[in-house]
Amino acid sequence: MTNEQRAEKLVQELGFDFDQISKDYIISLLEDEISNFHEGSSEYVRLLCGYLYCLGNISDIPLLKKAKYGINFDVGCMVDSEWIDSLENGGVEVDLGYIVRSRDEIIRDIVNYYKDFKASDLDDEY
Repeated sequence: MTNEQRAEKLVQELGFDFDQISKDYIISLLEDEISNFHEGSSEYVRLLCGYLYCLGNISDIPLLKKAKYGINFDVGCMVDSEWIDSLENGGVEVDLGYIVRSRDEIIRDIVNYYKDFKASDLDDEY
């Protein structure tokens, strides 16, 4: 199964009702992926980090940084540093020399990107 297919399956399984998604489950999946990274697209790691951002708080920054900076360059490019910055600044919009959007805006973008996510749609882009 490709990383895109794994991402699609997880979205179908969990959806986006963040009150119902277990943060511990996401952390467990992310820690496992960091330890046993599946080569190929980094979409699955990006999705896990997106979920953790949506569920998380400042205590989750070290794990997000480990995923972003500790696997490989491709993963680092896929995991948005804005998510880390937002958790560090409490989720408010702020200008750090670049604009970090509000947490609500970032979550909305993550959900909009993944809500109709299909691995087969990515095949058409390449």
